[in-house]
Formats: sequence, structure tokens, C-alpha cells
Amino acid sequence: MNKIEKEKIRQALAIYCEHKGSQNKAANSLKGVSAAVVSKVLNNDWDLIADEMWRNIAAQISYSPDEWAIVQTRDYQLMTLLLADAQTYSNVLAVVGEAGSGKTLALREYSNTNKRVFNLSCNEYWNRKMFMQELLSAMGRDYSGYTVGEMMGEIVSKLKVMDKPLIILDEADKLSDNVLYFFISLYNKLEDHCGIILCATDHLEKRIKRGLKLNKKGYKEIYSRIGRRFIQLQGVSSRDITEVCLANGVNDKQLIREVIEDSEGDLRRVKRKIHAINNISNN
Repeated sequence: MNKIEKEKIRQALAIYCEHKGSQNKAANSLKGVSAAVVSKVLNNDWDLIADEMWRNIAAQISYSPDEWAIVQTRDYQLMTLLLADAQTYSNVLAVVGEAGSGKTLALREYSNTNKRVFNLSCNEYWNRKMFMQELLSAMGRDYSGYTVGEMMGEIVSKLKVMDKPLIILDEADKLSDNVLYFFISLYNKLEDHCGIILCATDHLEKRIKRGLKLNKKGYKEIYSRIGRRFIQLQGVSSRDITEVCLANGVNDKQLIREVIEDSEGDLRRVKRKIHAINNISNN
């Protein structure tokens, strides 16, 4: 990894630290990265920092050398408005959209450019303890040696004194019922103090509504706390894809048409197709 690349990562890390509030909080939120390493990177003391550590930091702060132009599609704009609303007014919302619609990108960009936003990418294997550990880590808090009760107390006490914090649960449909039930407790303790966004595919909506019909424990409470509504994203339009193509160097109308036809409404496929076209053009 050359010095130019390292300098770009250093700049991105400096912004990351600013959003987290301090170098220590930034270090606590990064797995396998100590406060000493963060300090060395920021102070250009790079001699003993291995390339693997640079890549680890880059991956966790969402830095990429890939010069991909981000386009604010209609769903990107809607997602950003919903995030801002939830943060400003401490609202709790559930947003659903197709895979590849750009949900995760919009969430990541919002969390990278706004303070007191804690973005969690959920996993099937999380239990309540792991969920709280991930949230504390995103908040830049050290949870070493904490019991479940102590972690809950730390989360609530810190969020209550923050100015308009926001928790984002991306891919919330992956959460087990036990963690979803825990969402109720979190909401109850943070109501009017913290915004919460659940974002997922429509599997989450189907799951909740099926649970309501079956009168499953906790599902009425979950549905009530999201305002008894799932906000549906509109999906990727041909205009969205055209704008992505133009922003990333594909200007030929026939090639743009090929990208649209190949995409199946999935921005990940759009990105792969554009890369393929640009690689052919550059060779």
C-alpha cells in the first residue's frame, strides 16, 4: 500500500474520529484496532503499521479506493429524508425495499456524514448480549466485563444524554425473535430520546404480519412501536440506472440500455455491468 493510499485512509479516519467524538471512541468502535494505532495513523507515525492493519481500518470506516460515483436515486433521497426525520424527532420507523435497491448505501452514507448515528448491520446469530455489544461498540463504548444488565444500563444512560441520537438496524429481518423482543425494551426506555430505524427486505413486513395473525408474543408491541406501518421504497427506476451510468463514465445510449435490461432492478448488478463495460473500454 503506497503513501498516497495511506494518506487517503488517514483523512477518512480523521473524519470518522470526528463523527465518533474522539479517537478513543473511534478505536472502541473498530475491531482489532487500538487507540494507539489510531493515534499513530493520524499523526503520520506509520513505520510499524502493517498493510493488513491499513486494510482493516479502511474496511471498517467504509473507505474504498474504488472511485465509484454515488448517485442520489429516488430511494436514496427518500431514505435520507426518513433518517433525518427519525433523528430529528426521535421517531421509530420500519422501511422495507428490494435487495439491491440501495438501502445499505444510503444508510452508510448518512451514518458517515452525521454525528450520533449508530449503524448496525444485523446478523442471524446475534443474541441480546451480542446485539448490545455491537451497539456499544458502534457508540464507541468499551463493554469489557459488563453483564447484560450493565450493558443495557450503559446504552440507555449514554443515549439519553445525547442530542438527537439515531440507531439504524440494517437487515433487521435477520434478527431472531428474542432480539426483536428486546427492541421493545429498548424503545420503552428511549422513547422520545432516540430515533430508531429498522430497514430490511419485505420479509420483515411479512414476518411481522404473519406473527400478528398467529398472535405471537411481542409482535403486537413491535407493530405498535413502528406506527403500525411499513414504509415501502419505490425500487430502482430506469432513470436511476441512467443517472448511475452517466455518473460513472457510461454515456453511450445503447450501452445504457444494455445496463438497464441486464439490471433486474438491482443496483449491484448495475455496478458490475458498468465495471465490465469500463474495463472493456480501457483495454
